Amino acid sequence: MTPAASLAIGPIRVWPPVVLAPMAGVTDAPFRALCREYGAGLYVSEMITARAVVEGNPKTRLMTSFAVGETPRSLQLYAVSPTVAGEAVRILVEQDRVDHVDLNFGCPVPKVTRRGGGAALPWKAPLFAAIVSAAVRAAGPVPVTVKLRLGIDDDHPTYLDAGRIAADQGAAAVALHGRTAAQHYSGTASWAPIAELVAALSVPVLGNGDLWTARDALRMLRETGCAGVVVGRGCMGRPWLFGELAAAFDGSPAPAPPGLHDIARIMRRHAQLMVQWKGEHGIVDFRKHAGWYTKGFAVGGGVRARLGRVASLAELDDVLSALGPDQPYPPGIAEAPRGRTTGAPRRVALPDRWLDDRDAATVDDEALLAVSGG
Repeated sequence: MTPAASLAIGPIRVWPPVVLAPMAGVTDAPFRALCREYGAGLYVSEMITARAVVEGNPKTRLMTSFAVGETPRSLQLYAVSPTVAGEAVRILVEQDRVDHVDLNFGCPVPKVTRRGGGAALPWKAPLFAAIVSAAVRAAGPVPVTVKLRLGIDDDHPTYLDAGRIAADQGAAAVALHGRTAAQHYSGTASWAPIAELVAALSVPVLGNGDLWTARDALRMLRETGCAGVVVGRGCMGRPWLFGELAAAFDGSPAPAPPGLHDIARIMRRHAQLMVQWKGEHGIVDFRKHAGWYTKGFAVGGGVRARLGRVASLAELDDVLSALGPDQPYPPGIAEAPRGRTTGAPRRVALPDRWLDDRDAATVDDEALLAVSGG
């Protein structure tokens, strides 16, 4: 199945209709640049707190920077205050730093939800509406989208109400991850609610959850009718997945998966981009990617341990040169979950008596603290 039209995010046309999900510590400028080398789409930054943008935090300034030629410039904001959300978006737009803003209401991390942010916030419908409205007004011609989860848990769903509210307040599109906050990344994502949201909204709905291969993406579009897909953990250590997605949506033959030696070259390229962007600390940040790249390959515990300690590009070159004979991409590894996984659903950390009143229009000021990522 090939969609008839590109994905429309306000004035932005996206083909193939594929979005890189914001992931803390992963979707920085170097990783986005590497993914773009394999295929077009919309590549979103790491989650950034609106308060940190308003305060001009130096680290946040780097995180909100884009590589030369990177377009559209897509940035995800975390906000719990309409005033702060609006001011952050105004700054980003007036300083011509973004082409698209995505609002995060899907983060399940306890440090976020226990203060009423992320996936907990849509439960407070008036507050949710006020934040989306403030961001849309401040953005002007720059499209604003919203990322949601199904709800807090099975007993407290929010996605239908929140999706309708977001569309009514001017959101250009809504993305839905088919898990509740309680599920974190456990079990299997439910795609049926994505189809339900598609039927309920007039704006594009994007589907997210358990998209490990290009076949999964096509199946999600076929089963839900969504306008596009949001790919997260499936691309960790597999930036070439975007090439496979581009081929699938274009109806072209799938490119051959890389072997071990090809992946070694990709790893070197990734590490080099990180050092160029972040300086010496870039190689430290690269270490976590090494485990994802080598997942399933017979490289030995010693090599994996060394990859987890590399401190320079020269040291990385030494380790990669010791990988031994080439190996084909391991069967079944592409379909295997990677990145963050959790066990059974757990109780969501929430502010005291959070579920008692859906009409509250504010949250604890502590929720405004800088917690970029998650």
